[in-house]
Amino acid sequence: MKVLITLTDVEPAVRLNALLEANTIQTAVVSPLDDLRGEIKRFKPDLIVLTGNLGDPMNLQIVRDQLWSGTSVIGLADVEDPELRARLRTLGFTDVFTKPISADELYLAVRRVLDRKRLTEATGLIGQSDAINEVLLKIEQIAPVSSTVIIEGESGTGKELVAQAIHKLSPRRGKPFIAVNAGALPETLIESELFGHEKGSFTGAAERRIGRFELADEGTLFLDEIGEIPPSTQVKLLRVLEERKLTRVGGTTSIPINVRVVAATNRPLREGVEEGLFRADLYYRLNVLGIYLPPLRERPQDIPLLVRRFISEFAAQHDRQFKGISADAMQMLMSYPWPGNVRELRNLIESMVVLAPGREIGPEDIPRSIREGGSARFLPVHVGPVIRGAVGTEGRELEFLVRSMLELRLQVEELRRRLDAERNGQEVWLGNSREVHPPALAPVSGAIAIEAPNQPAPPTTVTLAPGMTMAQIERAAIEGALRETRGNRRKAAEILDIGERTLYRKLRDYGIAPEAVVDA
Repeated sequence: MKVLITLTDVEPAVRLNALLEANTIQTAVVSPLDDLRGEIKRFKPDLIVLTGNLGDPMNLQIVRDQLWSGTSVIGLADVEDPELRARLRTLGFTDVFTKPISADELYLAVRRVLDRKRLTEATGLIGQSDAINEVLLKIEQIAPVSSTVIIEGESGTGKELVAQAIHKLSPRRGKPFIAVNAGALPETLIESELFGHEKGSFTGAAERRIGRFELADEGTLFLDEIGEIPPSTQVKLLRVLEERKLTRVGGTTSIPINVRVVAATNRPLREGVEEGLFRADLYYRLNVLGIYLPPLRERPQDIPLLVRRFISEFAAQHDRQFKGISADAMQMLMSYPWPGNVRELRNLIESMVVLAPGREIGPEDIPRSIREGGSARFLPVHVGPVIRGAVGTEGRELEFLVRSMLELRLQVEELRRRLDAERNGQEVWLGNSREVHPPALAPVSGAIAIEAPNQPAPPTTVTLAPGMTMAQIERAAIEGALRETRGNRRKAAEILDIGERTLYRKLRDYGIAPEAVVDA
């Protein structure tokens, strides 16, 4: 690792240089009279320490050029200025300290950055937040052993990248890394995929097949979406993990295996255990070591690093010149919640590189859905109730609530159609019409009442009003579905067009007892 230090402030620069050289870290010191850009090009540092003049336009431009190439930067500010610190962090500075600062403290900060860069290069995980530092530290601790690991995190956070990092840093690095998406395998084939099968063991088994466990022997097997494995296979998986032996489907011979299993899930497995959908004994067997991968919205300070890395990657891949992103545009990216996490950010950056306007990207070039914080993600749809009201602020807010409800697939129109069929022709009022010709969504104000005019509201009535939260809307829809199915959770899940597991989890989250809803 190489560190370049500017001699703007002599005392911290000289002391830091002495400490780094004493610890065999290669350094270069550049005076204000030297050609900083030329020295950077010659020395190719991993880290630049600016000991002053952080606001100098020439220095900032040079630093910005280096940030896009992946070089880290630490700055020393003359006075405490929170706004300057925030601006420089948005620009991409790894850290900014206020002078005076002791040489020992500065040296420790430099070592932390260098250690993080070493782990980043080894793992491919990019970030400087405390959350990512904790993940990198856990990977370093976990990698040398052979215990099973569970990685928890939302979709798109990079769980497979963490699994690969554990493998790369482990003694098994020269052996196979086999990844399996359990959620993508048909239930009828998952055992054959994992454990293999013998010729003729079932219809279509024309020859012997080696399973993923055998393919990963002496290496690492990554089981993504482990919570989707059916109960019958969970039993066999537990036996394989306990005995370190497997039997192919249709076979009788026990085959010894030496595989490290790393599992991943996009929701806590403990929830599945509590809902009776995942075996507790398998959960405890898997959950020897655990890593939580935070969503991107919990670590916005990592977004500039990710943006620069993706831009560099896609600019080279598509042979496109990219002029950079303004501080305002970057702040906009940092403020967006990124429901699709790193995967969504990566896809956006690729599109920005391909469609780059030949100048620095500004706020006006950011997609509307990002500028508006995500509300534009909800597409115009038709709804069953007749919506009455006028255009205005309240109308736009309620329009967003209704679209959000529909995004969650809690559509009253679907409820009406299904209940009509199940009730064998019994009338179900929807708004002020029994017809199935809903009007287009329009800005509204006031309450939306899904009920028959001048008649008692039937059990299926769901009433929405301005100011209701998404949780209140969702709860109301779930309770309505349970009332109509007389507490039948399977049918309620079908009406809501969500998975039965998801319904079980939401019942628990909202504290809803189906029996109480039916009796109410």
